This record gives sequence, structure tokens and C-alpha cells, in this order.
Amino acid sequence: MQKFFVLFVALFLSLFGIQAFAAGADFSSLTSAVELDTIITAVLAVAALLAAVYAAIKGASIVLAFLRR
Repeated sequence: MQKFFVLFVALFLSLFGIQAFAAGADFSSLTSAVELDTIITAVLAVAALLAAVYAAIKGASIVLAFLRR
């Protein structure tokens, strides 16, 4: 009986609950004032810096491993 009730509630919500949120919320007035260009540039710069540090550490470990032989 409980499975039938859960199935009925799921069916009811899928038929009638989705229609209320089909269009979604309009956040264009909030997001139009935000400029993410500088933030994206900063995040990419930090990622490039971390990649360079990783490459330097990896290269140094390869050179040290070569010298140990």
C-alpha cells in the first residue's frame, strides 16, 4: 500500500508540479550587473601558475633521478 501511495505522489508531482517551474526563475536582472571577466582571468592565472609549479617540480624530480643513476 505504501509503494502505491509513493507512486501516486510521484505521478501527481510529475504531472502538476513540473508545470509551475517549467520556465524557471529569471535572474537576468541580477546577473547582468556582474562582470566575471577579471575573476575568470585571475582563476586562469592561478591555474597556470600551479601548472607551471607542478611542471617545474616534475622536471626537477626527473633531472634528479637522472643524476642519481
